[in-house]
Amino acid sequence: MNIGDHTLTARLLNNQTAQDFASLLPLKLTMKDLFGREKFGHLPKALSSDGKRTHSYEVGQLIYWSPGPDLAIFYRHDGEAIPDPGIIVIGDLDSGVEALQVPGAVTIGFELLR
Repeated sequence: MNIGDHTLTARLLNNQTAQDFASLLPLKLTMKDLFGREKFGHLPKALSSDGKRTHSYEVGQLIYWSPGPDLAIFYRHDGEAIPDPGIIVIGDLDSGVEALQVPGAVTIGFELLR
């Protein structure tokens, strides 16, 4: 992932939703800020929503929000639960979450490394 001068790495999980996301790469998204806890961006198409849904999250997780369809990355935990239908976790940042802790929108380039 490239955010300005920052390069971050994330590991995708082994689920169909993550595989669908990987099939979109390379991809550039403008990701807006939501609640001072996450950056989210609208994906060009819906992903598989068959994965396990949850209503909680951890800082550094990449998630899929199917009603969007949106990708989000959490950079701060505010203690709030995620509303229905919940989220599907597709990956985790290895480090560098602080690059997301800036006000407003950021443009992120996503590439697949094997």
